Amino acid sequence: MHKISAVILRVEENIAAALLCVIATLIFISAIARTAGHPINWAGDASLLAFGWLTFLGSDVIIRHRHLIRIDIIEQKLPKGLRKALTILFDIFMVLFILLLVVYGFKLVSQSWHRSFNTLSISYAWCTLAVPTGSVLMLQSLIEKFIGDIRGTADAE
Repeated sequence: MHKISAVILRVEENIAAALLCVIATLIFISAIARTAGHPINWAGDASLLAFGWLTFLGSDVIIRHRHLIRIDIIEQKLPKGLRKALTILFDIFMVLFILLLVVYGFKLVSQSWHRSFNTLSISYAWCTLAVPTGSVLMLQSLIEKFIGDIRGTADAE
């Protein structure tokens, strides 16, 4: 299972890096073209689509690297047992929140299927599909993290 997670992480990192490059390139070229009097109207919508996917895939990369936001100064002052209990409690809250994102993300996709981008001839659902897709990936990552936190074998990368 660890090898599969490593492969998924590598794929997500590569896709996220590519999406970031696409967004930066599109916005830069679009700004130059607009200044030259030849705007690229579809660049904003394409960047929005890429940004939606980057946000959710990038969130899973952050979870897999265990770089979630923490307040270390407070955490270090707590007893080890309380730290572990709080970590497990926060893991449970994160899993519950991600479950909500999965459920409501699929509802969002179904509601946006007939809506299309202004300048692209594709459904807006392709953008909103990033919510449940990324959330399912995050759910798998959080469950692995949760199991590691309970066992006390969490990777401290």
